[in-house]
Amino acid sequence: MSIKYKKVSLASLEEFESFCTNNQDIKYIDAILSDISGIIRGKRLPVNEAKKLFISGIQFCYSTFLLDPTGYCPDAAGRGFSDGDPDATYYPVAGSLNKMPWHKDPLAQVLITIQDESRYSSIIDPRNVLAKILERFDDLNLFFKVAFELEFYLFKKRKNISEKPEPAISKETNRQSEGTQVYGMRELDEFYDFLEDVNEFCKIQNIPATTASSEFAPGQFEINLNHTNDVLKAADDAALLRRVIKETAIKHGYEASFLSKPFIDQTGSGMHVHLSIFDEKNNNIFASAKEEGSEQLAYAIGGLQQTTYDNFLIFAPNVNSYRRFQPDQFVPVNNSWGPNNRSVAFRIPRGKDSSKRIEHRVAGAEANPYLVLSAILAGIHIGLIKQIKPSDFRIDNACTDLDPKMPTTVEKSIDLFESSNFCKDYFSDEYVKIYSDLKKKELDTFYSEISDIEYKWYLNL
Repeated sequence: MSIKYKKVSLASLEEFESFCTNNQDIKYIDAILSDISGIIRGKRLPVNEAKKLFISGIQFCYSTFLLDPTGYCPDAAGRGFSDGDPDATYYPVAGSLNKMPWHKDPLAQVLITIQDESRYSSIIDPRNVLAKILERFDDLNLFFKVAFELEFYLFKKRKNISEKPEPAISKETNRQSEGTQVYGMRELDEFYDFLEDVNEFCKIQNIPATTASSEFAPGQFEINLNHTNDVLKAADDAALLRRVIKETAIKHGYEASFLSKPFIDQTGSGMHVHLSIFDEKNNNIFASAKEEGSEQLAYAIGGLQQTTYDNFLIFAPNVNSYRRFQPDQFVPVNNSWGPNNRSVAFRIPRGKDSSKRIEHRVAGAEANPYLVLSAILAGIHIGLIKQIKPSDFRIDNACTDLDPKMPTTVEKSIDLFESSNFCKDYFSDEYVKIYSDLKKKELDTFYSEISDIEYKWYLNL
């Protein structure tokens, strides 16, 4: 085994044995990963056979990370069919072995990650992409605190996957969610049992869920995660939170979705990332008496502004993602920044000088959290080392200025990502090629079906 990613901590046999001693009723352990689309995939092992996972890993094909949202392997960059779909060795991630409290039987899950170079670079695993970019900060002696916020919709359970979604019906009132009652407490109470189970299940899974709030549309909610100084775990938590929410929704007779824009006339769902940086003496380098933060914070913003459009395919990974970027929806329509301003892409929240941070507001809720955080860190890194100065900050409504350079289609984002020297440097030539080809083929598949509007418009021609 060749472990190349020094930021990755793997679970030991002792961790597994201790878990089994404390949970003697466990029947199976799910070895899982979060794929490009955020869909959980894996293998279910009888607990009496799971020991080998913690000794020698498990064989799993590389292409598991390169499936489209339907689960089909599009042979991205010749990975899948053309190469005979070879296996890689996956190992369990330290600290991720936990019970699955939503399941009817006593089951557990553990995250797995590729740590193998037998045929291809294990950079194909987005968790390793993040680990490699994080290593770039070692020479700068800088460390992070990171927290994710995820918005999502709760739907009435559909009869089939082709049925259009409808807002969920409260079991307390027997009424369907309606209206825009942002931060409404009544809306939280109407779905209290569901949200309380999400909270309890997160505790059991060591996911640091905190504030829950109702959002700007019927059946839309947001759950925040507490900050952590473990960057990889922050992304793990975001990926696993989505599984908790989806499984808990099923348990309560609902469906949950992180799709950016399920309703054309309602607000979209975003993935907001809060990030601050500390030096070796644990001083926040963004700290300043100025509301807009320090000079170092400005350089970080400069890097984000310069690289955001190159990275847009990460933040907005599918056709639907681009419906979210509309004026006056508290969603960015340019790469502006500013203090205490939700109309910008990079907000500096109010707070103590010592807790100064950047809130990155660009990504859709369905984006891959490992890749989103990779793109953010890469932008900040180049901003700091090149001391890139940002534009003037905004305290007005930045949504009045639609930036014509901002990508508005997947096709444009693919072109920018694929041709970006910055992305090739930070993500690697290999990953840029694979990810771009995957998205091209996903788009080809999307356009291979006839939509309802084509029949509406053209059938009688």
